[in-house]
Amino acid sequence: MGREVQRALLWVILFGSLFMLWDNYQVYKGGKSFFGAPEQAQTAQADQTASIPAPAPAAAAQQTPEIQAAAPVKEPVVVTTDRMKVTFDLQGARIVGTEMLLFPQQADWTQVGLAGMILGREPAKDLGNVKLLEAVPSHTYVAQSGLVGGDYPTHADEFRLVSKQLSLDGGDKLDVVFEADKGGVKVVKTYTFKRGFYGVDVSTTVKNETDKAITPQIYYQITRDSSKPAGDNSMYSTFTGPAFYTSEENFQKLDFSDIRDKDAKFVEKTDNGWLAMVQHHFVSAWIPAQGESRLNYAREVSKDLYSVGTLITMKELAPGASATDAATFYSGPQEQARLEQLAPGLELVVDYGWLTFLAKPIYWLLDFLYGIVGNWGWAIVLLTCIVKAVLYPISAAGYRSMARMKEVTPRMKALQDKYKDDKQRLNQAMMELYRTEKINPVGGCLPIFLQIPVFLALYWVLQGSVELRGAPWILWVNDLAMPDPWFVLPLLMAATMFLQILLNPKPTDPVQAKVMYIMPLVFSIMFFVFAAGLVLYWLTNNVLSIAQQWWINKTIAEERAKRLAKQ
Repeated sequence: MGREVQRALLWVILFGSLFMLWDNYQVYKGGKSFFGAPEQAQTAQADQTASIPAPAPAAAAQQTPEIQAAAPVKEPVVVTTDRMKVTFDLQGARIVGTEMLLFPQQADWTQVGLAGMILGREPAKDLGNVKLLEAVPSHTYVAQSGLVGGDYPTHADEFRLVSKQLSLDGGDKLDVVFEADKGGVKVVKTYTFKRGFYGVDVSTTVKNETDKAITPQIYYQITRDSSKPAGDNSMYSTFTGPAFYTSEENFQKLDFSDIRDKDAKFVEKTDNGWLAMVQHHFVSAWIPAQGESRLNYAREVSKDLYSVGTLITMKELAPGASATDAATFYSGPQEQARLEQLAPGLELVVDYGWLTFLAKPIYWLLDFLYGIVGNWGWAIVLLTCIVKAVLYPISAAGYRSMARMKEVTPRMKALQDKYKDDKQRLNQAMMELYRTEKINPVGGCLPIFLQIPVFLALYWVLQGSVELRGAPWILWVNDLAMPDPWFVLPLLMAATMFLQILLNPKPTDPVQAKVMYIMPLVFSIMFFVFAAGLVLYWLTNNVLSIAQQWWINKTIAEERAKRLAKQ
């Protein structure tokens, strides 16, 4: 292989390495992210019942009160289903806790670092289940609803628990009812839980017990500080923050800093969509009834405490009349099939970065293969085989060029010795040799170029898809989304890379040859911190490439032997 080709190949390898590490080490040891400074976790405000930040429509702007904090209720109401524990505060009948019973908290491998991993150290285990919503002194993340437009019950007023049963037990459905009275208006909130469902159907019935007609406004909002979720890994970048979805602008993510600076851009007036608070693998979202005119809002309600919500004007209620508004509150994993059924566009909260256009079809294919084999690891192996089959003609042409180049390496060395003082003449002689032997000097680089986008897209799929969180493969690989705890896959990958080097033409430049032999070691160390599923993909690809190149080398050698026999 010529010096130019070797340089091109090395650049491809180094480019791929740096491109992958770009996402991993942006905040390493507190360093600045490529996209800017990372959000700093701050202590949430102790006042978890901040005033409603919703700007009311012009006709009712003067009627929107500032809601003062009420004394906290000591005994929370805990509802248990087959999938989660939901904690209510009687102050506002608001949701102040959601614990995912089927999702244990993942260990953070960055706590031990690469050196610690090599030495066999492991991060803390048995960290409990993932807690999505939470209201503690160091962290605020709650879901609230209430009425404005008059002296009506809000999320700062005390409600009464009406229901007696607080566990789904063997049933398929559970209604938990709260009620409150204020200003001659009675509000009944009914939270309906269903087996196998993370969403909660929320029904709010408003009864006018005054002697005048009223037109209340109902709001649904999520309040959260800007801190990163527990267990968030600094080795990769994930989005934490609010999002809106409307048919006018589709999915819009908001940075906390933009809300603070009043620079957040989103659709305010609409009659459709939803609002959410997104974090790695999980999401909480309010989904109001579609077709209701509403006003979306987002603002900082106190230092490092933000609210996003929507405000809906209910119909006029005559004395003694009542009306009900329905919404769904989802707080759970970003399972794409489930989210697609729940609301249009809700699956867009799954963050695949800038390679979404490629990552989504890869996930679809992986999910399809998983439905066949029932194991995400074997689905990744089959995916690699399919990608390899699609790229077979291109890679075969490249491997043929490399095989022919290996045979003419002595002639290339002779040309380099002959024209070592005349670079222009050497290039002409090399190009003539390429034409004579039908060698494409960049053919061996093209397969690697084509694999890099697939590799990076799969990286985002493994990082962003909660379906692969905690998914086992075989034996020691218990979580394809986490590093191989025994480093078997990275070491096997390094061995296959070394075999590939032996099958390729040996560089004529001694320095390049040494670099090529060092690359497997560098890659194996780098892959120690990558998800086992990603290493499995690259290892499988290497094995298939070795088999393909061995067969092509053998075929070309036989062809050359036949030609020599005829001479």
